[in-house]
Amino acid sequence: MANLNIDSEKNRTYDAIVIGSGISGGWSAKELCEKGLKTLVLERGRDVQHIKDYPTTNMMPWEFEHRNEMPYQVKAENPIVSKCYAFHEDAAHFFVKDKEHPYIQEKPFDWIRGYQVGGKSLLWARQTQRWSDFDFEGPARDGFAVDWPIRYADLAPWYAYVEKFAGIAGDHDGLPELPDGEFLPGYPLNIVEKYFKEKVQKKFPERKVISARCAHLSKPNQIHIEQGRVQCQNRVLCQRGCPFGGYFSSNATTIPWAAKTGNMTLRPHSVVHSILYDEQKGKAVGVRVIDTNTKEEIDFYAKVIFVNAAAINTNLILLNSKSNRFPNGLGNDSGVLGKYVAFHNYSARVYAEYEGLLDYTTEGRNPAGGGYIPRFRNLHKQETDFLRGYAAGFGASRSKESDRSGLGLGLKDNLLNPKQGIWQVGSHMMGETIPKESGMVSLDSSKTDDWGIPLLKIAVDYDENDEKMKKDYIAVMTEMFTDAGFTNIRPDTHWQAPGLDIHEMGGVRMGHDPKTSVLNKWNQMHAVKNVFVTDGACMTSTSTQNPSLTYMAFSARSVDYAISEMKKGNI
Repeated sequence: MANLNIDSEKNRTYDAIVIGSGISGGWSAKELCEKGLKTLVLERGRDVQHIKDYPTTNMMPWEFEHRNEMPYQVKAENPIVSKCYAFHEDAAHFFVKDKEHPYIQEKPFDWIRGYQVGGKSLLWARQTQRWSDFDFEGPARDGFAVDWPIRYADLAPWYAYVEKFAGIAGDHDGLPELPDGEFLPGYPLNIVEKYFKEKVQKKFPERKVISARCAHLSKPNQIHIEQGRVQCQNRVLCQRGCPFGGYFSSNATTIPWAAKTGNMTLRPHSVVHSILYDEQKGKAVGVRVIDTNTKEEIDFYAKVIFVNAAAINTNLILLNSKSNRFPNGLGNDSGVLGKYVAFHNYSARVYAEYEGLLDYTTEGRNPAGGGYIPRFRNLHKQETDFLRGYAAGFGASRSKESDRSGLGLGLKDNLLNPKQGIWQVGSHMMGETIPKESGMVSLDSSKTDDWGIPLLKIAVDYDENDEKMKKDYIAVMTEMFTDAGFTNIRPDTHWQAPGLDIHEMGGVRMGHDPKTSVLNKWNQMHAVKNVFVTDGACMTSTSTQNPSLTYMAFSARSVDYAISEMKKGNI
């Protein structure tokens, strides 16, 4: 029996374990496997294989039972996830339904999740921008959170590294607040978007309208062909899973790349309960898993562990990883684990119309989504009554409108020959929120989920800074729309709960000082040197950029460091 136990433990021992298979987990797995480490990738959801498991990818609108609309009953049963823009018949199977993994909202929070191999990399909006020193220096300059332990120069080569492999389309705009990268050709703005860019540049030269940067293969390089991917077809059906691999996802890119090394073992249906800590060795030794099919509890072992479960679930796992050494969660000597959770403020939009340029229209679709306005507020000096700033999206479109008047042949002719309407334009804000100690997640002491793990309590909210920023965005965008000659300008400030931005960050923040942070400049736990966190949980502040590219760069950089430390015997 003893030998059987030894053999069983040996069969569950790897060089590395990666928790999560989404954007950051896929990158951690790729890098570890590529560098020769036998790596176990744990995914709490089901397996989703590229192309094979995209059941709706080529369906026509009339092939959906409800023409891609979700039935009323489904919406009623899912008041949280049904708010997400992509929760329709074609992609609902990639989302976690409200009852499948409940949580406690101490303050309103819409937690949008995708539990499957690839995670939310199948569902993301694919916007990719680098951070700059305006972002990494923000907390130190403006006196909130703690200082980032890195600067742009530390991450720049890793941005380049992941951009080349993932495939990022964009223009070289020469903006210090939004550094250029290793780009494939950018997607051009349409005629009204270009018109708006020119008007803004003339009246407000410090404000820029550029083509949005996105993780699409506008023109594949050899490395993308080697991945089995081809040029983006501009279908804009990305949330269904792309059979062409036209956009970056773990399923199409990093997970298959890791698998072909022969070093990856992928284990879906594996809910991580906790990370195992050996007090005598002074390090983590493995991961405890609950099999979702059998409810069996299984321990796996490794020399190094990368936690990439997505920001909130990473916090949950670490908070639940308790021991005599760490009674309040793994690595939580500072007491800040689960705190300083922040997000992006998407709670304002502005719509308008434009009656000019009616001799032009659009043809085809733009997977980049149109234009992007990088942050311009409070860049070089504090100029407003709020800290930090916001970025904004901008787009213009023109659709055909059917005339439903008349009877008989006249009505038929009107319906078959719709007339071109005027241009519709719109913008949304993406504001930086300030991490606060009160913005936190914690474990409920009495309620557990289906796997016996404590339910997570979420207490994250807007503050006065967010309200001031939103008012400024509305005023500034209205001003720019008016100057451009747009009409029927309609601000939309409907209240939306944090979380629907799907950009939650923090709780396991990086910092110089172990007394005020959990991770060091290498995304390595101060107190547990063989545990790394490279997903959104590691973020010290949120910036205004979409964060996924930064997670990719952190993951590649941290694996490189971890392996060098393992070779030195430090891990």
